Amino acid sequence: MAHSGALVEVLKRELRTRGVTYAQVARKLGLSEASVKRMFSRREFTLKRLDQVCQLTQSEFSDLARTLDREETLISKLTQEQEKEIASSIKLFLVAVCVLNHVPPEQIVEIYEVSQPECIQLLVKLDRIGFIRLAPGNRIRLLVSRDFAWLPDGPIQRFFKQHAHGDYVRSRFDRPDEHFVAVNGMLSDSSRASMVARLKRIAREFSELHNDDVRLPPEQRKNMTMLIAIRHWELQAFTQMRRKKPASTTGTRS
Repeated sequence: MAHSGALVEVLKRELRTRGVTYAQVARKLGLSEASVKRMFSRREFTLKRLDQVCQLTQSEFSDLARTLDREETLISKLTQEQEKEIASSIKLFLVAVCVLNHVPPEQIVEIYEVSQPECIQLLVKLDRIGFIRLAPGNRIRLLVSRDFAWLPDGPIQRFFKQHAHGDYVRSRFDRPDEHFVAVNGMLSDSSRASMVARLKRIAREFSELHNDDVRLPPEQRKNMTMLIAIRHWELQAFTQMRRKKPASTTGTRS
């Protein structure tokens, strides 16, 4: 099931690359657009329908399988040690993020206070760590998959919490491309699980859009950082106002 779901993700990218819309897929399959969206969202395809959609991208099922095989050799997460080494140097971290955003070395040097020899040395370090492969001519091949993410509460996330979190939220979030909202509520187990699943889908969509836009030159893209979080939490001031539960009297004598 996971393998077939991954094939569907490859197919979605092929559709976006060729500018094929869900409406066109719906006409091809004789379904409503809503049904097609639901089919992609649930990643539920028959082989016949998968083949029909492949025809719209002028590719074959075997092409999708080969693309998937190549991608499955890539890594979706680094180890604690790999992340720790990247986080140990702000310049190494900078170059790693630039590479992840497909910014070429010459533009890293142009944009940031990093000399060309220094940039190459940092790229060599990332190659040694296993983040990239540095080819002749300073060509870079990422060794991480399209759904790559930093480790939860790993060295990179802890670095962000320590150095960037305060700076990140120190904004009015009133620009057209910004949004900030804090909501509170009480949810059941099933509702909490549903919200977590939806937030994961939003994170995947962010990654997909990022991967779609790497074809554009860096000057047409803007650094964006999205925080997604949900947890059981209450303001400490509220917690301190909670009534203390009476001690149990079970087993005591008067």
